[in-house]
Amino acid sequence: MTAVQGSVRSWLRVEGLAVLIASVALYRLDGGGWAWFFLFLLLPDLSMLGYLAGPRAGATTYNAVHSYAAPLLLALMGVGLGSRGIVALGLIWTAHIGLDRVLGFGLKYPTAFGDTHLGHIGKNQLPVG
Repeated sequence: MTAVQGSVRSWLRVEGLAVLIASVALYRLDGGGWAWFFLFLLLPDLSMLGYLAGPRAGATTYNAVHSYAAPLLLALMGVGLGSRGIVALGLIWTAHIGLDRVLGFGLKYPTAFGDTHLGHIGKNQLPVG
């Protein structure tokens, strides 16, 4: 398993922080309520249920839900349809991904849940150089 290290890993975590801050700010500027925000914030983590079918299926479902493409397309679709609710869901989703990146939870490799592009997570964490 290869993971980014050093300053590149730090930049990716800073990038996640920027996405988190921008998503929360845009959500708030659009008048989104905090109850809805916190209700839906952890919803993308249901994708971990894919691991019940094994590490390859789990990584595929987790990565599909934890990349920025789908929530950005959802938010853009909401803008196009004039639906503030759909935009809000896209922003909450991108906030979730940004938060995960800040915390060091990266996209998964098909080898094991703890093997991510930002390094290994869990009890046997590998030192990051």
